[in-house]
Amino acid sequence: MTEIDAKIDALVPAWLHLPDIAEMLDVEVTRVRQLVKEGQLIAVRRGENRTLQVPAAFIDGTKVVKGLAGTLTLLRDDGYNDEEMLEWLFTPDPTLPGTPAQALSENRGTEVKRRAQALAV
Repeated sequence: MTEIDAKIDALVPAWLHLPDIAEMLDVEVTRVRQLVKEGQLIAVRRGENRTLQVPAAFIDGTKVVKGLAGTLTLLRDDGYNDEEMLEWLFTPDPTLPGTPAQALSENRGTEVKRRAQALAV
């Protein structure tokens, strides 16, 4: 859980607070905090009150976007920190097309993971 810089904040189109995610997933907020702690979600402190927030693109209705946790694990294994992962996930890639985060939400996780694995080479 890190503070976010303006560059990353500008890349991510929308954010959700942890209690909102808990409501969407129909779980306690402590479970959402656990997902962050386990590395299945990335939360950063932002806004005037420095509240923990997660990119809205990571939540698909009532669940975490399929393939996100595995992608985050690959990126973390490649030495990426939270900010670097957010930058990679939300930077447009013309060969995808779109951003890796969009591709995950469109169930194109295999291609996103392939690109994440290639980063380690």
